[in-house]
Amino acid sequence: MRDDASLLRAHSAGDPNAFSELVRRHRDRLWAVALRTLGDREEAADALQDALLSAFRAAGNFRGDSAVTTWLHRIVVNACLDRVRRRQARPTVPLPETDVTPAPASDRDTAMDVRQALQQLPAEQRAALVLVDVQGYPVAEAAVILGVAEGTIKSRCARGRARLALLLGHLRNPVDGGRVPSEVASDVPSASGKESGA
Repeated sequence: MRDDASLLRAHSAGDPNAFSELVRRHRDRLWAVALRTLGDREEAADALQDALLSAFRAAGNFRGDSAVTTWLHRIVVNACLDRVRRRQARPTVPLPETDVTPAPASDRDTAMDVRQALQQLPAEQRAALVLVDVQGYPVAEAAVILGVAEGTIKSRCARGRARLALLLGHLRNPVDGGRVPSEVASDVPSASGKESGA
């Protein structure tokens, strides 16, 4: 079995099946990155198609400075970020996404909350979190994919996690109708038995 770099070279040399094999090997992870970065199946499918077409055409320019998978992921993430920028320039109202995966209602609600929270993050933070926390890439590889320094990935992840913690705090502390414990404590009468302001 040929490795990724051999397949890319074979594709550049005219092998009609090499690129298809490369895509078959990596399409699931590429699709997951696109979907989680964009949060919309149609947008993700379009971005992935654009990215694969770019990779198909640019295969001859691959210098081998990184792994082929890193190169492919960089192209996919860039295609996604381009779509995010275009969407911000021309905002539209998205139709609600329907999830066909059967899951218990609470799991489905949680997944929807997480997806919605991810979409509230700036695109750069979201891309870093998807690569590191969702896809499990090491910080160093995520930095190569996104074309930034490792410290930038770490700070984007830290800021994104902090924002997600605020947005999703109700999932971790489900007390008294979704309020966090500190909110509930403020309703408790003081030790003297008198409520404040009485």
